[in-house]
Amino acid sequence: MEDRTQIDEMLEKAKAAQSVMETYTQEQVDALVKIVGKTIFDNAEILAEEAVSETHYGRVDSKIYKQQKATAAAWYYLRDKKSVGIIDNDTINGVVTFAKPVGVVACLAPSTNPTSTVASNVMNIIKCRNAVIVSPHPGAKNVTVHGVSLINAALEKVKAPENLIQIITEPSLDKTQELMKKSDVIVATGGASMVKSAYSSGRPSFGVGQGNVQVIVADDYKDYDKVAATVVGSRAYDNGIPCTGEQALHFPKEDQDKIVQAFLKEKAAMIPDDKAAGLAGLLFKENGAINPEYVGMKPALLARALGFTVPEDTQILIFNSRGMGKDNQLRREKLCPVVQLFPYNSFEEGVAAAKQNLLWEGAGHTSVVYTDDEKKAEYAGAELPVGRILVNQAGGAASGGNYINGLHPTMSLGCGSWGNNSISENLTYKHLMNVTKLAYYHDCTMPPFEEVWAL
Repeated sequence: MEDRTQIDEMLEKAKAAQSVMETYTQEQVDALVKIVGKTIFDNAEILAEEAVSETHYGRVDSKIYKQQKATAAAWYYLRDKKSVGIIDNDTINGVVTFAKPVGVVACLAPSTNPTSTVASNVMNIIKCRNAVIVSPHPGAKNVTVHGVSLINAALEKVKAPENLIQIITEPSLDKTQELMKKSDVIVATGGASMVKSAYSSGRPSFGVGQGNVQVIVADDYKDYDKVAATVVGSRAYDNGIPCTGEQALHFPKEDQDKIVQAFLKEKAAMIPDDKAAGLAGLLFKENGAINPEYVGMKPALLARALGFTVPEDTQILIFNSRGMGKDNQLRREKLCPVVQLFPYNSFEEGVAAAKQNLLWEGAGHTSVVYTDDEKKAEYAGAELPVGRILVNQAGGAASGGNYINGLHPTMSLGCGSWGNNSISENLTYKHLMNVTKLAYYHDCTMPPFEEVWAL
């Protein structure tokens, strides 16, 4: 009962704040959006240190960059977008579109990206004049609460609506479930169980699917130095925590030695075959769940846990394929900086292997193809069941925050029906608004019904 009362009180305050926000002009809204992002950007270093200290996940340098990238890219994208009043006027068809808020949004935050995800999602949420209540992961509650308190202190200075952004300071499963049942919309970024709970709440929800990024190096692409540098840099980022991190590399069998040497030059280290046999037992529990002890573990420590040593500055660990059967648990997503090598006999075989991996885990998320042949890129695009396929770039660019592709910047990547999600694209402000279509009468330009069938 106490949990229900607390959530009800928060919702009442949020609705009051949202009713004030609904009166704001586009300029006023955008000013608040910018403040949210800039506050996290300016405090990225301290929040990164707090996140690693509290969760023991990842790297401070990566989390600093992640927060700065997420907020700067979001503002760059949102700054000139219409989200108040008339946002489109189709004079040809006589339809005028008005943007309207969705109301109070529940924002469920993960432990892996506790403040960057909150900042990115909140910027999209208030862009559409909504209020938000953040439910932090219990394992990252302190840093998430600190990030939201910094935002609210900055908003208070410009007299933003009070309680526009609230956070559950002592999160629990009961409180989160109560919030999900009573909010207008849910944005859930985190583990599969949390996302499933959001979709089961009975409220409109936007969740994310599981990553298992497959990389296919086409047989026409021979710049293995670039492939290695890009994959190592991306996979080492935050010690392999991001869902956009490369998990498996499919490449021409005849070039395996060249591929391996290119990776070794980039401070990757090979896991001996006999040691790789024990990797799954470390990363996954007997019931198949991810073992949190090894999430975001640096390569040198992971190597020692496997019984061998590598230089302390090793960036990632690579290992030879453990086979394509389901007894190879390492074909799943691994939340630490390791990459499995899958040599293929033909490009089509490589694409098929990547697809098989995705259909076991990671369907809907992201893949990467390295090729200079547009037909090969399109073949991968047609075959792979994912929402994003990146060509000749790091998997991390799937979030659109790197300014190197046209994907919308976000920290929440929808995976469509493949990943049990409601969208298969990057979550943006457009998903967090209602629209009213004002349709004017105009003379019918269609032929009579009978003549339509002759077309």
